[in-house]
Amino acid sequence: MNKQTKLRNLLVALACGLAAAAAWPQSALRAWNTHPEGYPVTEAMKSFAQDVDTATRGKYKIQVFSNAVLGDQVKAIAMLKSGEIEVAEFNSGQLSEFAPGLKAFNLPFLFIDAAHMFRYLDGKIGDRLAEQLKASGYVVLGWYNGGARSFYCAGKAPVKPEDMVGLRVRVPQSEVYTEMVKLLGATPVVLPYKDVLDGFQQGKIDCAEGNLPSFEATGHYKQAKFMLLDNHVISPEMLVVSTKLWNSLDDREKAIFKEAGAKSARLMRDLWEKRVVSARAAVAKDGVQFTPVKDFSPYVRKMSPLYGKYMADPAVRGDLFAIIGNQ
Repeated sequence: MNKQTKLRNLLVALACGLAAAAAWPQSALRAWNTHPEGYPVTEAMKSFAQDVDTATRGKYKIQVFSNAVLGDQVKAIAMLKSGEIEVAEFNSGQLSEFAPGLKAFNLPFLFIDAAHMFRYLDGKIGDRLAEQLKASGYVVLGWYNGGARSFYCAGKAPVKPEDMVGLRVRVPQSEVYTEMVKLLGATPVVLPYKDVLDGFQQGKIDCAEGNLPSFEATGHYKQAKFMLLDNHVISPEMLVVSTKLWNSLDDREKAIFKEAGAKSARLMRDLWEKRVVSARAAVAKDGVQFTPVKDFSPYVRKMSPLYGKYMADPAVRGDLFAIIGNQ
């Protein structure tokens, strides 16, 4: 092969490569979450991004922005719907307005553990909720584990429901959590999550509530040395993409995103369970005392008005009956 032929072949190959690149432009996507680096959610999202990148041969590059650096969840929900971001991982509380059945998954003392919850989310109920969310602009690619939430306090170790009476308990901006704390005789204090540690230090709150990995990661255990392992709420989180992005994908790309999302959910759940074990060991080493709940019936009885309220809501009643009726 002479030099002229080699040069012609090289130019042809280069032209083909440029034509392919022009026909298949890269799409840079932004993904939001509120968690720190190394957290199960963050690691699962990075795995999702890598799988999409590999399967689409680099067409879709997803950059994961952690620690809510693009804004809090309320802002991120609006950003996803407007197209300012394309991928996000949200907790279920604030998306329940778009899929009212999700409210059932945020009620206290409903599930024994995460496996119990996923029996419903990985089935027909989860499919129905995903359809409702899709109609509102949020396409669910995977149900993540939001963790089992428990109360933790500074200065006092609650053992039974009566021990909560009069305590100031930090809650997120949520009707369910506010009512739950009131029904226990405590005073709900709405604070942004980032301000909880300061709330303990400044004496604004006596207790807060959350899951073990977050309790450790935020350093809340340094101020609150007593945790009541009541697992009062076991709720889901979800990996979503915007409907705008979803509608721009072809059938093959949608299948890639769905498969990568399901894989990331399985990874997240596995990482979560391991993180719970390591977080508990770490905070126990630092002096945190745990009190397990042996009898949940007093707590459940106190929640009766809350259950009754949601049983009366036709948008929630069906899913709530389905869960309670298949315990």
